[in-house]
Amino acid sequence: MNQQESDFNIINNIRKYFIKVAVLVAGTATFFYGCESNIEKIKPFNTEENLPVLEARDFETLFTDSGKVRFFMKTPLLLRFEPEGNPYHEFPEGIELIKYDDNQNVISSITANYAKQFVEEKKWEAKNNVIATNVKGDTLKTEHLIWEENTEKIYTEEYVKIIRTDQIITGIGFQSDQSLENWRIKNPKGTIYITPENRQNNDPFDPDTISAGKQEPIDLSN
Repeated sequence: MNQQESDFNIINNIRKYFIKVAVLVAGTATFFYGCESNIEKIKPFNTEENLPVLEARDFETLFTDSGKVRFFMKTPLLLRFEPEGNPYHEFPEGIELIKYDDNQNVISSITANYAKQFVEEKKWEAKNNVIATNVKGDTLKTEHLIWEENTEKIYTEEYVKIIRTDQIITGIGFQSDQSLENWRIKNPKGTIYITPENRQNNDPFDPDTISAGKQEPIDLSN
């Protein structure tokens, strides 16, 4: 979807659901595709650069492309800022993102206590208790995660913990595709293997206490 098509869809959807807000944001790039909120939850603000120009409470929306749902987003609070040349959305009370494939099946999800979306750069930044899962059930935990829509990459340079059905892997640095299926830990620190006996005995696991020598980067793309 090109930028003009995106702008057209966004503005039309805002007009449909939030007439007053559409007047405020017409001509700008936002992401309100098929919103499910109501006008009482959307409030326009002062246009000074250090103040939000838009607030949405208990906001849910769909991201569509070529008639297909690509993402679902849910947040307790959305704030839009419009500093010159660099509009962005802030989610100070947390966010949930769910990604769908072409058949509308859920393939991955991300939650975080704080996030920002940089509109022009098409980049998302999630912080504080970031949890991401894929269709295989693998769970990523970290404190900082970046998603770039243009490159379709998700990455971090921070500490990560990967929880799988049979192992827990920790390390520093992580990179993956959007589905979180083809991922790589840059600097692995340790691995705990979970056996049936472990599960039966409910043995405690603390991956943060693992010590390990230098290891090669872990690439689990299969």
